[in-house]
Amino acid sequence: MVMKLKKKKKSVRQRGETRHGWGARKKHKGRGHRGGTGMAGTGKGADHKKSLIINKYGNKYFGKQGITSKGTEKKRVKRVNLRDIERHPEKFKVGKDGWLDLKDYKILGDGKLSKKIKIKALDISKKAKEIIEKAGGEVEVLRKEKVEKELVKEEKKETGKLTQEEPEQVSEEENKPVEIAKDTKIKTEEVKEKKPEVE
Repeated sequence: MVMKLKKKKKSVRQRGETRHGWGARKKHKGRGHRGGTGMAGTGKGADHKKSLIINKYGNKYFGKQGITSKGTEKKRVKRVNLRDIERHPEKFKVGKDGWLDLKDYKILGDGKLSKKIKIKALDISKKAKEIIEKAGGEVEVLRKEKVEKELVKEEKKETGKLTQEEPEQVSEEENKPVEIAKDTKIKTEEVKEKKPEVE
């Protein structure tokens, strides 16, 4: 077996190499581990660049947006649980009469109440109503009032259409024949009697 007397330096041996014994080139730059270039790591299943995308484009970047068919149309009514009202009462308006103003919300029964609360809401679930009444509070549901108002409007429209379809009643005075003055009758008779003279 032949022994090598002169061994090449490591730096000489690794000429032409881009990694120089440190594995991937990006790992030995002294600038941290790169998570990829461009938009890598920004998908809905990723983590390390998701915060960047949310700050830049907002939460609507992920998920579906756009027009849906009538069959799959979402309910647009806002919802609030009793738990949120109990924890953060300062987020909701209180009227001069002391009632919480939740006219745009439907109240759901997830949570408990430790205080008496008076609420004006668009709608409310059975469970939420029971919890509020047990705590000694009151609820005023506005959806019933809206439905009643709409029914009254529809009735008025229908009655208005019926009145339009009915024939107009003519007064008795209009039906009476107009009396012509006697002088005008005499004048017309005189004109008929007078014939043009033939030369």
